[in-house]
Amino acid sequence: MSDFTFLKGDKNWWRQAVVYQIYPRSFKDFNGDGIGDLRGIISKVPYLSSLGIDAVWMSPFYPSALADGGYDVDDYRDIDPRIGTLAEFDELVDELHKANIRLIVDIVPNHSGSNHVWFQEALKAAPGSPERNRYIFRDGKGENGEIRPSELTSHFGPTAWTRITEPDGSPGQWYMHLFASEQPDWNWDNPEVRADFEKTIKFWCDRGVDGFRVDVAHALIKDLANGHLPERSSYDVEVMKDDGTDDLFDRDEVHEIYASWRRIFNEYDPPRMGVAEAWVHANRRPPYASEKGLGQSFNFDMLGTGWDAKEVKRIAKYNLTAAEKSGSSTTWVQDNHDVIRHVTRFGLPEVTNFFDWYGKNRFRAQVDLGLGTARANAFTAMLLALPGSSYIYQGEELGLPEVLDIPAEDMQDPQFFRNPDLGLSRDGCRVPLPWERTGSSFGFGSNGSHLPQPAWFGGYSVEAEDGVDGSNLEFYRRALHTRRGLLTDESISWKNHLFNSKIVHFERANGWQSITNFGEKPVPLPKGEVVLTSQPLVGGKLGPNTTAWIVSVPAKLTSDDGTLITIGAAAAMFDSSVDAGGAVDGGGFGGDGGASAS
Repeated sequence: MSDFTFLKGDKNWWRQAVVYQIYPRSFKDFNGDGIGDLRGIISKVPYLSSLGIDAVWMSPFYPSALADGGYDVDDYRDIDPRIGTLAEFDELVDELHKANIRLIVDIVPNHSGSNHVWFQEALKAAPGSPERNRYIFRDGKGENGEIRPSELTSHFGPTAWTRITEPDGSPGQWYMHLFASEQPDWNWDNPEVRADFEKTIKFWCDRGVDGFRVDVAHALIKDLANGHLPERSSYDVEVMKDDGTDDLFDRDEVHEIYASWRRIFNEYDPPRMGVAEAWVHANRRPPYASEKGLGQSFNFDMLGTGWDAKEVKRIAKYNLTAAEKSGSSTTWVQDNHDVIRHVTRFGLPEVTNFFDWYGKNRFRAQVDLGLGTARANAFTAMLLALPGSSYIYQGEELGLPEVLDIPAEDMQDPQFFRNPDLGLSRDGCRVPLPWERTGSSFGFGSNGSHLPQPAWFGGYSVEAEDGVDGSNLEFYRRALHTRRGLLTDESISWKNHLFNSKIVHFERANGWQSITNFGEKPVPLPKGEVVLTSQPLVGGKLGPNTTAWIVSVPAKLTSDDGTLITIGAAAAMFDSSVDAGGAVDGGGFGGDGGASAS
């Protein structure tokens, strides 16, 4: 496969990378069928490059019945024809690598789609056959097997078991699915399943893929010793054991799988990386992020903090210490394809529990988008300054709010249809991106979009924000490019503010400081050169809901092309009406004291 492009470089490139998540069906439609495609992504590589990102993470693009947005995979080593071809995938890898952007792809190992050839073979085979043993089939309870094997509920509700009809037409066995019924769970005790996934890993590595985001990484191994899973009606982390012996999740044996993947990763130069989506107890994340395993694991802790300085600082310190112990780097996440966009979350009243609001209440809630945008950008700037890698989601850079009023008849998320009384849906963050101010789909494609876009989308389009002083897009560009010039090692020291608990303030190497004001009044800034603020300063002070980056010592930095530049020049390269500041008098700013992150 010598025709494929491989991007060389530092094996630790991912440790402090900025990774941009693309949800392919909603990014850019090139052929006008209403669904985003690979050719559309290729056409926007210059845009991706302009952002200053280090990598793209692409959600599933495999053949799929779309029962769950592509996470029901029918063929792990091909491209959904609605999205493109393998030749176009290879071209995408090549174009990204030419732009010095790496590619991380989603892999979905807990379950396949129900149209996968192996599942279809299982349906046609007899109970106890090798074909059935690739999945989790069980006899039902009751006189005629009419009662499901256990009370286990699906993530999408209401049950994790579906009964099949046997080839002879009689009611048959039940198969397990932690998600939709179209997503049967693999049996990872079967060596054939393990070998096939290793084949898949090699397939994509050989095509130039730089890493893998591993879906539901904690659920592959289940305890089936008694023939049936124990009665269980909840899958929440709160009821999950934290010692590696849970019946369903985060069992110690799962790390044997990732150790085998690591051996494959290390066959390449540089070694491929993996990042686990593992919703587990915080103390159980390190093994997934071990250098003997995937290398990195998502920490979603910041998603539930709200606008709370004390909690933010506690979570940051905890995760940085845990990452140091595991030898990995932590991850910072505010948006992705599964959660309410953070501009909307931060615009809710502070007493709102957004997890509760996620259902029908979202249609009634009053969202202050001005406040939400200010806090979202301040939070983003703070996270970008912390050691570790940052994962951002398409449209986040535009300041897109959640679309809250998608009609029920247009919904696509299986959560919505399986929980009609709750109104749960992730479709609001999956609405196709607006590229232009006007048009049938605001430039997404020439013939509409697979999810309806609201009339106000044009004001958030790339066309409306590109090159515009003070726009959300230009703020993100400036933040990402300035960050790239400031990064060195992963050290951090915390600054204490004894008389103000509403401040989160820390310092990185190069004398780079980040200070965020979670309070309601402006606060003085430390001495130094202000190179970024998420909102303009207020009389030379840091206003509420604002983050500033300040460099307190002279330093020379490296631009994207390797040229040495001053910090002031780095800021000026992506100047906007977001206050670039200058030298700031730190008078009245006291109580500073360094504290190691560990």
